[in-house]
Amino acid sequence: MDPIFSALAIAGALAVGAVSPGPSFIVVARNSIALSRAHGMATALGMGTGAGTFGLLAILGLHAVLTAVPMAFIVLKVLGGLYLLYLGYLIFGGAKQPLQVNTGEDVAMMSLSRAYFTGLFTQLSNPKTAIVFASVFSALLPPTIPGWFYVALPLIAAVIDGGWYLLVAYLLSGEKPRQAYLKFKTGIDRTAGGVMALLGIKLVTSGL
Repeated sequence: MDPIFSALAIAGALAVGAVSPGPSFIVVARNSIALSRAHGMATALGMGTGAGTFGLLAILGLHAVLTAVPMAFIVLKVLGGLYLLYLGYLIFGGAKQPLQVNTGEDVAMMSLSRAYFTGLFTQLSNPKTAIVFASVFSALLPPTIPGWFYVALPLIAAVIDGGWYLLVAYLLSGEKPRQAYLKFKTGIDRTAGGVMALLGIKLVTSGL
C-alpha cells in the first residue's frame, strides 16, 4: 500500500471512530453544557492529546510486535476486527437510547487546566480507544513503515480527535445545535455503528 494512501486511509478510519458517541463525547458535552464553551474546548484539547499518545504507542508497539512475531499481524487483525464488529453492534443497537447528559446538576467551576486533564485522562483510561487504534493501524499500515509516519500519524490522530471534540464543544455549548443533535442521534449512531462493523468485517476477512 502506498504510504500516502495508507496515511489517508488511517485518517479516514480514525475520523469515523472519533465521531462515534461514547464516554469521551459525554465528558466533552457535559463540560460544554454544564460549565462553559471554554471548558468544553479545554477538555477537547485533552482528548486530542490522548489520541495522539495512543497513535504514537500504536505505531511503536505494532512495529516492534510485527517485526518480532509476523503471525501477530494476522491475530491482531482478526481479534481487532471481531471487537470492532461488536462495538459497531453496540453503537447501532443503542442508537435509540437517549444521551445521558445531566445539565441540571450544580457543578463547581473547575480551572481550564483541570478540564484539559479531565479530557486527557478520560481518553487514556479508555481501553476501547487503544484497541481501535491498534486495529486500524494493523489493517492499514504499509509493510514498510516510513520514518515520517512516527511524527505524522500521532499528529493526525491528535488533530482529528481534538478537532472533532472542539467542534462538539462549540456546537453543544449552544442550545439549538444541541437539541438538533439529540433529534438526529438515532441516524448518526446507526451510521457510525454500520461503518465500524464494515471496518471490522474488513479486518477479519483480510486476516483469515
